[in-house]
Amino acid sequence: MIKDPEPHTPPIEIEPPFLSRFQCGNTGVDYLHTVDSGKPGPHAMISSVVHGNEFSGAIAVAELIDNPPSLLKGKLSLCFANADACLAFDRNRPWHSRFIDEDMNRVWDDAVLSGPRLSLELGRARDLRPMIDDVDYLLDLHSMASESPAVMLVGWTERGRKFAESLDLDMTIIMDEGHSSGRRLRDYGGFNVEDSDKTALLVECGQHWRTDTVNTARRVASTFLTVLGMTEGPDCRQGKRKPTIIRVTDTITAASNTFEFLEHYRGLEVIEKAGTQIARDGDLAVSTPYDNCVLVMPTHGVQAGQTAIRMGRMISKDSVVDGD
Repeated sequence: MIKDPEPHTPPIEIEPPFLSRFQCGNTGVDYLHTVDSGKPGPHAMISSVVHGNEFSGAIAVAELIDNPPSLLKGKLSLCFANADACLAFDRNRPWHSRFIDEDMNRVWDDAVLSGPRLSLELGRARDLRPMIDDVDYLLDLHSMASESPAVMLVGWTERGRKFAESLDLDMTIIMDEGHSSGRRLRDYGGFNVEDSDKTALLVECGQHWRTDTVNTARRVASTFLTVLGMTEGPDCRQGKRKPTIIRVTDTITAASNTFEFLEHYRGLEVIEKAGTQIARDGDLAVSTPYDNCVLVMPTHGVQAGQTAIRMGRMISKDSVVDGD
């Protein structure tokens, strides 16, 4: 069951792309396309609609399929991960096509993927798995329910953090371990192993249905390919600021279906004093564990077992580079 995460639905400024026309790709797997330069180089993937109502990234991916980039090296896979959920999007119930059977961004564990459980999302993940196993660099495009600043989620490795920094997109970088309810795609396999040659980056590009969120997805995708040396640009890096980096220390999973924040937090708020109550979870008070605690991606309307909020420490502050 999906609850509305916001009391009021934001304006829906964009329409989902007509994904049915992309069903027959060139890989033997539905909604999965690959552009190959024919030259040695990395295998990069840009994935979208892991959550069906987060289709700003799918618009950017559809544009790349319609106008394939001239790759200088390697190959690029372009994926509509949960196309069935996206195709079920209804403007009158926009929160309710996040998934069909279960959250597709909680199934990326070897034991789950190889186990007996069945669902539409698990079947789809199993179909995509052989291709993803071959990917060196993954960019997973998402969006958020709230009007929150775009952020990059890099997992727990220094390798992931350094790759995010190399994109120089003037976004806050979040280092976290994911969710207790299941493993994300960006945490699958070698993507979240320090000494692996693989790297994944999950970008929350903004509020689900804003035009600006689509523009952010386009900019991130373009910069991703440029930094990998797979295309010649345009280079959208900012080159002016060192990134703010938040290391998540506490992940709060709702224990009840009545989890409620005391204020309508949007994300990246800094709570100055330890012990400040920010939410109630049934009869339990949820408070900040230390001074200057950063609230990361608060999710309103969660149910028991879902991540309600992450809390972290700022380990690098924005600063202007000499000469700016």
